Order: sequence, then structure tokens, then C-alpha cells
Amino acid sequence: MLGVSGRAPLSRVPERIKREAPTKEARRCHPGAAAGRGAGGGARSRESRPAVRTFWREGAGESTPGGERPVARGLAKFRLRRPSSAPTRGKFSQTLPAGPSPPDPVPEPSERAPSQPSSGESRAAMPGGCSRGPAAGDGRLRLARLALVLLGWVSSSLTSSAPSTSSASFLASAVSAQPPLPGQCPQPCECSEAARTVKCVNRNLTEVPADLPPYVRNLFLTGNQLAVLPAGAFARRPPLAELAALNLSGSSLEAVCADAFEHLPSLRQLDLSHNPLVNLSAFAFSGSNASFSAPSPLVELMLNHIVPPDDERQNRSFEGMVAAALRAGQALRGLRRLELASNHFLYLPRDVLAQLPGLRHLDLRNNSLVSLTYVSFRNLTHLESLHLEDNALKVLHNGTLAELQSLPHVRVFLDNNPWVCDCQMADMVAWLKETEVVQGKARLTCAFPEKMRNRALLELNSSHLECDPILPPSLQTSYVFLGIVLALIGAIFLLVLYLNRKGIKKWMHNIRDACRDHMEGYHYRYEINADPRLTNLSSNSDV
Repeated sequence: MLGVSGRAPLSRVPERIKREAPTKEARRCHPGAAAGRGAGGGARSRESRPAVRTFWREGAGESTPGGERPVARGLAKFRLRRPSSAPTRGKFSQTLPAGPSPPDPVPEPSERAPSQPSSGESRAAMPGGCSRGPAAGDGRLRLARLALVLLGWVSSSLTSSAPSTSSASFLASAVSAQPPLPGQCPQPCECSEAARTVKCVNRNLTEVPADLPPYVRNLFLTGNQLAVLPAGAFARRPPLAELAALNLSGSSLEAVCADAFEHLPSLRQLDLSHNPLVNLSAFAFSGSNASFSAPSPLVELMLNHIVPPDDERQNRSFEGMVAAALRAGQALRGLRRLELASNHFLYLPRDVLAQLPGLRHLDLRNNSLVSLTYVSFRNLTHLESLHLEDNALKVLHNGTLAELQSLPHVRVFLDNNPWVCDCQMADMVAWLKETEVVQGKARLTCAFPEKMRNRALLELNSSHLECDPILPPSLQTSYVFLGIVLALIGAIFLLVLYLNRKGIKKWMHNIRDACRDHMEGYHYRYEINADPRLTNLSSNSDV
């Protein structure tokens, strides 16, 4: 391709060769530099390139000290525009001064179709009838240059395989040593940016991860060991402005401090279920200054099974603690769903629902509620479902029945309660027969007395409801226990009297003597007043 019989008219070396030829030392430090320059068309600066270049022309066994064929790189970026009149043979080298030069881009394939000169021009330009014209020679050399570029790239990739491997391992270690960026996923968690979800489930975390991504919308922190949720536990920069659902169930939480859910402007669903909450701050949902703070965005609040063990209640009323958190200020006026199931509630405080006018779903199932006398549903005009299953309700009195009947959209669930079918049940039975509020009312049955067990409430009438039913065994046991307690108190009182018998006897004698003296004085005055002689004598003596 470069000439006939290994000859090439290279009597004149272009200026670009002088400026592009790198030294052997430069090729060792940057093995891929020559191939990059050949493939990229000289787009980078050439100010630091050396000026010595050795060209390999003939001799199959000759090569440079570096083990390459420099012609694959040296001929990658120049054109031989004027052929030499005296061709040379063999290998030659030139040392030329280096200097900056603008890059010479590699021609595109569309540019590699030069016009073919006439045969006369070719013969005139090539000595001995073998040379070709400048246009034809330029086209041939373009094809040769493309082939040499490919050869240079292959050789450079082979020589640079080991350094590239070491550099790749260094980059991998450097990347792993970098701290996580704010938008990355915390290490113990699983993240899905498409679903806007972060899951840190069963990771034994002791605090909320600090590097939560700002795109999170659903955050699951279940099955951890958080213990305490301090104030500002979710304060981040940038803030978690899109967090809408937060699940902290089963995380061993014992204390939720005031302002714990501050800086979560979009939080709509919060689940604190299955945590032994010893201390639930009254300002946990409303902020420390409930009178001036903005209303909470919460729509759904799950507080199922949050009752602590009996030995950790610290002499506090668990019902009162929960009620204080629900009625603090007016922060939860937008709450629509409240779940308080499985908390062993014995009663509901009177104003526990007073600050929840927008409530639509109230779940109180699986508690120990005996009566609903003290709680009021009158302000819950939007209430749609009221779950009272699996409690200890015996009867619903007239006040509760009237409030439930006044709610326009409510559905009440009363299954699995131990209804006592006595004379106090007459009003409730009549109400059940008329109302459509109670769902599944045909399944409601009597639990006491024994002769009425499993009787459907809708099948009863006033003649079946006796006013002196036989007490169930549980109530009989309670009365027996009460008698034992009273007997113990009487025995203690008698023991105290026996131990103080001498003092009590002396005290009784003193009282007797005082009464005797007092009565003798009255008797003497009576005798004087009764005898007229003694009366006159007394008058004369006075004169």
C-alpha cells in the first residue's frame, strides 16, 4: 500500500509527524495515548508531545525497543501529499523540533472517495511508470491509515490491560470509601425510587437512619429496637417533604416525645401499633405549643396494642395518657381513622373524642370496655363505622342508644360481647328491633343468665327478661371475695380494740364520772325548785 516492492516516496516528512511523535517513555506511562490520538483525530492538545519518532518500513523482524510497530501510530494522523523523487529503502529516523499545531481530524467514511485521476496524470507523477498522482495516492493512503489506526488500537489495548485492571480496582475502592450522598439509600435498608418506598424491616436499628433519601413517600421501620423517639426524629436537610406513610409498628418503642413528628408536613398515615408505650407525650402529635401550632396533617392513626406491661405503668392511667395525646389542642381535627384495638381499656374518658369532629372510622375492638356511659358520640357527625366487638359490654343504656341513633351514617358492630339478658335489657332489645344501625344484629346472643345463654336478642320480649336473674358464677365469686375482705377488716378492728382495752376502760370510766357529776347538779337544782319552803328560805336569806 505504501509503494511498489516495499518502496515509498517518503523523502519529505510532513510537519505533523514532527509534532506528534511520542517517545518510548511516554508510551510506557500512557499506553493508550497513541491509539487515542489516532482514533480521535488529534482532538487533544499536543503541547507536551515529544519530537522523536522512529518509522518502520521494511524488514519483517525489525521493531522499536518498546515491542511495537511505530508505523501503526506514526502514520495514523498525517497525509503524504507530495511523493519523493528519490525513494529510500529500509528503516530511517529523524529528530525534528516540536511545536504546537492545530489538530487534524480523521476524515469520515464519506470523505474517503476521492476523485480518480486519469491514467496519464498518474504516469506523469510517478517515476518509472509506477507512481500515482496526488489525488489517487491520497485516497489509497486514507484507507491505509484507517487500517493502521485499528492495528495501533489493538496493540495499545494489549499493552495497557494490566494497568487498567489496577486502576479499576483503585477506583472501586475509592468509590466504596466515599460517604453516602443525601439521595442514596441507607445501608441497612431497601429503597425503590420508582415506588418512593424505603424499607428498614427487622434491622435492629436503635435510631431513625440519618441519610434517608428526600424522595421517600412510604417509610417502613418495623421490627427494630428504637426504644425512644426523640423530638425532631425526622428533621432532615433537605426535609422529608413527601413522606406520607410512616410505619413504626413492632419497634420496641417505650417513649414518644413531644414534637417527635415535627418537620413532616405531608404525613397522613402513622402506625405505632405493637409498641409498649410507657410514655406517650400529650404533645406527640400536636407539638409542644398546641394552641399556636398548625393542625397535624394526620388522617389515619393506628395505636393498636400499645399497652405496656403492668409493672411499667408508673402508677399512671393508660386510658388517661392516650386521651391526653388525642385531645391536645385541635391538632387532630382532620383525623378520619383512629384504631385503638387490643389495649385492655376498661373505660373511655369522657372527652377522649371531643377534639375529633372529622372522625369517620373508630376501632375499639378487643378491649375490656364494660360500659359506654361516660363517652359521648354526639359530636361525631361524620362517623361511619364503630367497632365494639370482643369487649365486656353487658348492656347499652338509653343515653348511648339515643346518641348512636342520632348519627346519620354510622354502622355499629357489637359482636362477641357478654350481654346480660335481665330487665335492664328491655330498652336495648326494643331498639335493636327498630334500628338499622347495628350490623349483624341477628348474631347477638345472651351470655347470662344460664337459662338464657345463646338466645338471640331479637327473639326476646319483656316476659323473658327477669329482674332478679341468677348471678353468674363470676359474680358469685366476686361477692365471696368481697365477704372475705370485709371479715378481714372486722377482725383487724377487733384486734385493735383488744390491744387498747385498758385505755378504752379508763376512758369509759371518765365519761361515766363526768356524766354522774352533771346529773347530780341537775338533781340538786330540781329538788330546790320543787320544795316551796326551801324556795322561801332561800329568798329570805338573800334579803
